[in-house]
Amino acid sequence: MSESTRKHPRGLYVLFFTEMWERFGYYLMLGIFSLYMIDHAANGGMGFDPAKKSDIYGTYLGLVYLTPFIGGLLADRVLGYRKSIVIGGLLMAAGYLGLALPGEGIFYISLLLIILGNGFFKPNISALLGNLYNAPQYKSNKDAGYNIFYMGINIGAFVCNFVAAYMRNNLGWGWAFGAAGIGMLIGVVTFLSGTKHVKEADVIKPTTKEDVPLNKIFGYVLLPVFVFGVLGWLIPGNIFGTDANDAFLIGCIPVIAYYASLYIRATAEDKRPIGALLSIFLCVIVFWAVFHQNGDALTVYAEDYTDREMPAAVASIAEPVGMVQEIENHESVQYTNAQFTHYMDSLETEKNRLDASGNLDGGKQLGKLIGMREASRAYFSNLPATQMPVPGGNMLLYSTELYQSINPFWVVLLTPVVVGFFGWMASRGKKISTPTKIAIGLFITGLSTLVMVGAVTSVQMDDAKASSWWLIASYGVITVGELCLSPMGLSLVSKLSPPRLTALLMGGWFLSTAVGNKLSGIISGLWEEFGSNEKHYFFLINFAACVGATIALVMLLKWLNAVMKEKNID
Repeated sequence: MSESTRKHPRGLYVLFFTEMWERFGYYLMLGIFSLYMIDHAANGGMGFDPAKKSDIYGTYLGLVYLTPFIGGLLADRVLGYRKSIVIGGLLMAAGYLGLALPGEGIFYISLLLIILGNGFFKPNISALLGNLYNAPQYKSNKDAGYNIFYMGINIGAFVCNFVAAYMRNNLGWGWAFGAAGIGMLIGVVTFLSGTKHVKEADVIKPTTKEDVPLNKIFGYVLLPVFVFGVLGWLIPGNIFGTDANDAFLIGCIPVIAYYASLYIRATAEDKRPIGALLSIFLCVIVFWAVFHQNGDALTVYAEDYTDREMPAAVASIAEPVGMVQEIENHESVQYTNAQFTHYMDSLETEKNRLDASGNLDGGKQLGKLIGMREASRAYFSNLPATQMPVPGGNMLLYSTELYQSINPFWVVLLTPVVVGFFGWMASRGKKISTPTKIAIGLFITGLSTLVMVGAVTSVQMDDAKASSWWLIASYGVITVGELCLSPMGLSLVSKLSPPRLTALLMGGWFLSTAVGNKLSGIISGLWEEFGSNEKHYFFLINFAACVGATIALVMLLKWLNAVMKEKNID
């Protein structure tokens, strides 16, 4: 098939497989990140308390999508897309491999490498894909191209959790993080091997007099980001809950101000498209705040409140390949919560005494027992008595990280359905505009939180566990919303951006993701504030936020669609 008759450029498939491997590493790490942080140090985890875990989770997810502002800017002005993608991939690989090493210091250094690497990688691979579709023969298929690209993301995100479960259950946390690093390196090799197919889309456009010089951006934006972040950290009390939240959200102010200045300084030709994009960026913050609770609040929900018991027939197949989490009932279930807390404190004191006396082997063995008992208690604490194994007995459970594969499974399954539906509507003369698809996605995201309201009200959560089907259904609904919104947002940025600002405005899309991600950590922190039988209020808060954002976007649709028509794009 000649290039003139192909529906999609060859470079799409290079970027598809590159992104598939990159997301394999990214979501493998993210799927076990919260579990790793709260796992006891004796089991190889970090031993953080739930509040610290949520704070770090939200800050990491916020920063990992804030740095695309810098990566997009440098790609647009200096490095180009291909070089930026390779730099980003190598930095992320180093970060994942660093997480395989023990120690809190290397833990934070590794997160920093991943954060910087994602900044170089993420906006530029998306912008490069958009440039491939600027050729006249491909232009009308840009939305479909981004949907196909998005499927690659989710194939990687689906497969990775099975690898994570095997590595974690059989070899330990370090091997799981190491697998993420290897996946990222495979992605870099894949990209380099096919770079000839994307070379023509890697073009640095000249700046105009309206564009702020690079040296001034670093002086007027990045330095203030640091200063504002420090001020946020030092402000007495907490505006947004913790010092880290204050530092991040206040530190974002100079970057947000810079994007606002793009609109103010823009030419008459660029002003309305840039304004349209900035408006959408504001609305989709809510989507990311809700969506990325899958790695924190919903992971904790799956761990503690979901019936994960594995049927014996499945276990006989899954156990040899490491997909089973085995927990043992070490103690009688007659402990009250207060008695159990006192018992655990006494064990911890004994471990510390053994460590201090030099009996490291004794301390390590007791530490492992503490970790196992904590894990057992978390699952057994609300398990019905009829399902409780006898003291000393065990249970075989689906590994919690496997639940992170539900969303990408739905993406792979439903992408052809969603793309086919929009294509069918277009064939009937009722083509749905990209901004309208995003508004639909926001509302459907809200509906997914109502499914979780059903989940937590279906049982008395103090003494019973909810069916896994609730999580499966909720992820299915939010996936439809995601497919209407996330790939469509990437496509819209590519369509509306002035060519010289494509990667920078793609960074703006990821800035909205960053703020939403940080908010997801803040909101997830509320999970512990609600009692077991009050969790439905947590999900109702999420629903209200989605409805509010949907209403705001619907009110802008007439103007947004008019801007699209002015640019002669769908």
